[in-house]
Amino acid sequence: MARLRNGAALRPAHHVPAILRRPAPWPIPPVWRNQSGMTTPRRDQVDIAIVGAGAVGLAAALALAEGGHRIALLGPIPTHRDGRTVALLDGSWRLLGELGLHDALTDKAAPLAVMRLVDDTGSLFRQPPVEFRASEVGLPAFGWNVENAELVAALAARLATTAGVRHEPGLVSGITPDEDGVLLSGEGFSLRASLVVGADGRRSRVREAAGIAARDWDYPQSALTAIVAHARDHRDVSTEFHTRKGPFTLVPLPGRRSSLVWLLDPAEADEVAALDDAAFARRVERQAHSLLGAMRLDGPRGRVPMGGLSVERFGAGRMVLVGEAAHVFPPIGAQGLNLGLRDVMALREAVGETSDPGTPAAVAAYDRARQADVRLRTGAVDTLNRTLLTDLMPADLLRGAGLLALSRIGPLRRLVMRQGLAGGMAR
Repeated sequence: MARLRNGAALRPAHHVPAILRRPAPWPIPPVWRNQSGMTTPRRDQVDIAIVGAGAVGLAAALALAEGGHRIALLGPIPTHRDGRTVALLDGSWRLLGELGLHDALTDKAAPLAVMRLVDDTGSLFRQPPVEFRASEVGLPAFGWNVENAELVAALAARLATTAGVRHEPGLVSGITPDEDGVLLSGEGFSLRASLVVGADGRRSRVREAAGIAARDWDYPQSALTAIVAHARDHRDVSTEFHTRKGPFTLVPLPGRRSSLVWLLDPAEADEVAALDDAAFARRVERQAHSLLGAMRLDGPRGRVPMGGLSVERFGAGRMVLVGEAAHVFPPIGAQGLNLGLRDVMALREAVGETSDPGTPAAVAAYDRARQADVRLRTGAVDTLNRTLLTDLMPADLLRGAGLLALSRIGPLRRLVMRQGLAGGMAR
């Protein structure tokens, strides 16, 4: 074994922390000037490039930087507010704590201590409301509800203080893979990555470049979103009314405020969206059977067409998919963003601190880790949504029987709760 001049043994490279074995992180100038005086994008080498700077892309950059990897986050960070919120389940909340975000989010989030399901379909087999209580599975809350815009802002602020992460706000225009890496180019940058993470949404360019087949579909629904204030306290209870048009959900926010996700057929969505704020609030109050008393708008309104997407695999070559590049859900059961954050946790585990995060072994490990979880939840959410859209008696009977069993059989109810939180339960 080699020794230093003072006689100390020189440890093999694998004993040196990963972050010390890597070249110094940025800042690196994004352009260089050639002999003619013209500026040309500089081609830099990074360990991991993340395409897409929404909530999942930002979380991936922060989580993967922990392994000492040089990270490039590519794409603009969204700043618009559209009334959408995310119910961060227990595992997602713990991940954000690991990333140092609890202090920034706690005052902006409300706990979800109870989730109530109400059959409002008018079915002959209508059952009493079913309540799932976090205390039944040993948790103070299933999760915490926060505005998407607040979550993105907190992630972006954390990113700005994280070493080894470079953000390029330009859009990616070129993705060229080869055996040893992937070349990415765009406005003001050109870089090469050992691994590319596609966090670029339903129409993912990374997915297309990787040659990963996807199946997508639309539902005859649109989702209206809004922030509402109400006269009565929500008591940390999230209420989901199951209607023939789809779920109508009120999720707690701090104070006497809730976020609304209301699925309707497109024609009725047009009608409701055209109402002024006061009339819209009255319509929401009526649809909620005045559960929370008088309502008024207390934030922006939005509208989202409904659809789904699934992929045949979650990685190919030196590219992997996370978030809506890999799976798209209707807003039922708080699965969408939470599943994206579970993608991030699985990718962090698969990559570890390896010097080459794009190896076939790492990509295959990530794919294996996500297959069962994503497919189970895709099927469950799709089935539930479609049963709400039909008035066929067998579907009503099965749904009613299921709700009755959940309300009466405690062990079954707790099993369903644990499965809903699977991958996100406190250990």
